[in-house]
Amino acid sequence: MSDYKESKDNPLHREYGMWSNTCYIIRKMAEYQPSVLFLMVLGFVAGSVFSYFWGIFGKYVIDIIQSDNGLSAESELVKLILIAGGIAAILRFCTAISGSKTWYRYINVRMHMITERIAKVLSLKYELLEKPDFMDVAERASQATNDNSSGVEGMMRLIAQLCENGLTVIVTFAAVMILDPRLIIAMIILTVVQYVFFRRIIRIDKEQVWDKLSGSWRSRHYMERITQDFDFAKDIRLFKLGDYLTGKFEQVNAYFIEKNDLHHRLWLRYNFVSAVTGTAIKVLVYAVLFNSVLKKDMSAGDFIMFLSFSLAFSGALTNLLQRFGDYKKASLVTDDFRSFIDLETADEDKDCIPIPDMDSYEIEFVDVSYRYPKSDKDALTHLNLKIAPGEKLAVVGLNGAGKTTMIKLLLRLYDPTEGYITLNGTDIRKFRRGDYYKLFAPVFQNVEIFAFLMSENIAMRRTGDLDSEKVLRCACEAGLEERLESLSKGIETPLTKFVEDDGVDLSGGEKQKLALAKALYKGAEIVVLDEPTSALDAIAEQTLYERFDDMIGDRSAVYISHRLASTRFCDRIAMFEEGRLAEYGTHDELMTLNGKYADMFNTQAQYYREDPQDAESEVIANA
Repeated sequence: MSDYKESKDNPLHREYGMWSNTCYIIRKMAEYQPSVLFLMVLGFVAGSVFSYFWGIFGKYVIDIIQSDNGLSAESELVKLILIAGGIAAILRFCTAISGSKTWYRYINVRMHMITERIAKVLSLKYELLEKPDFMDVAERASQATNDNSSGVEGMMRLIAQLCENGLTVIVTFAAVMILDPRLIIAMIILTVVQYVFFRRIIRIDKEQVWDKLSGSWRSRHYMERITQDFDFAKDIRLFKLGDYLTGKFEQVNAYFIEKNDLHHRLWLRYNFVSAVTGTAIKVLVYAVLFNSVLKKDMSAGDFIMFLSFSLAFSGALTNLLQRFGDYKKASLVTDDFRSFIDLETADEDKDCIPIPDMDSYEIEFVDVSYRYPKSDKDALTHLNLKIAPGEKLAVVGLNGAGKTTMIKLLLRLYDPTEGYITLNGTDIRKFRRGDYYKLFAPVFQNVEIFAFLMSENIAMRRTGDLDSEKVLRCACEAGLEERLESLSKGIETPLTKFVEDDGVDLSGGEKQKLALAKALYKGAEIVVLDEPTSALDAIAEQTLYERFDDMIGDRSAVYISHRLASTRFCDRIAMFEEGRLAEYGTHDELMTLNGKYADMFNTQAQYYREDPQDAESEVIANA
């Protein structure tokens, strides 16, 4: 499997730094779950004190025992035990409350950030979604919010751990300095060595494993989806693709396993270095303490206390640097999330003007060309075309002729590479994109059915916000009346079986009729049908087109097809070939021209007449 683009090679990826990411995560916690900050502080303060609390308690217990004050000593000891027990109980209660109430708040914050990511996707320009660099950074952002141990939630959890370890290091530092300053220096040197190695492992692990696995994750998700998706099931079985798909999945897994093996080898090296440095630190602590007992007459109580402080300092310092390495990794993953959220997209609504409220709209393509990213030629070249108010335009041509590209430009899913498109004489880029979309009721060839109620799929609104009578009327007008009569819940039937057990799957033709009903319900000024009847036979297609043409009345309409069922009742026909407007005119004009359109129509004419002799007569008449 080929390596996927690394972060540093992706122009959309940015690096923010740990401090910036820390402030960012704290702001997110304060925005979505303010109480988690208090609970986090409560937990790390109590946890830090508890790490050396028993050492202090042990010193005073031993001092009281060694004082030999008889009954007075027993009384003091009882008081000390009661006080220490109360303090320990409070500390444990605080850590328990913090631990039990912060974890789901962290998850809640992460869920809100997932919502941010989804909202970002939905707000981006359509053509950006097709770019590999965007797909890469979007996948990384998804991974940054899909795990509770790394990425954005990992940073939240690690902030508390770092604060606890840092507080412990600060408090115990003075005690260890009093014991022996050289011990502090030795501990710092050993832990820094461990930390430097840790950072090296983190960097190699991210660059050589996780960055390169982003493409593998996408491939794995795709393979898992198609092998379990009902839409692919027929082809897989009828063409016996089981072994082929299993082999492809094993190929993807082999790369995944290879990178995971490298991941585990890297961390095995780190664990060895960590064990060596940790052992060396403990040996030094005990050596210094034994020396103090033998040469400085250190008391047993002081021995216990300094041992507690030294081990707390050592453990906290080691954990601080270890968690710091984890924190660095989580910060790098958070870079991925923020790179996506902070994608700089032009504020297209800035300085825009409102679309004029008029009875009719005229659209004109002025020398428009469009080239797809990384393509070496234009998909559409120097198109000049006018769609008059109320006009019915048929756009025809073979597959790949440029019809769909022209429609995406018309709908402003794409912006022209060259030239411009006007609405009533004004460049459409001067209007707010959302306002412009409202003018169109599109029906596409690939009809996507949402796992909503049928009524919601038609209205594209929640049940409480839609007009049920209008939905039903549009469904019947689009040809779904017979299907509705067979459904016990009628228009309120849930579609697909992904969410509801009693969901219904529609046939290809029914899906396209549903899409037509959706366009009727929207009732926009301009209707666009991009080969929406490909699942129907030629005669049914022509009948539906003629019926739909009556439904939309005097509104403008653009019919796109490589079959010519839509052309006879249209005002104008635009014939595309290899990205260019090859012929343009009425049906009769183009038949008289006897060019490519006439040739295509004559070839297909037999399919649009139920009586073959009628078709033959028309061919002869147009010869």
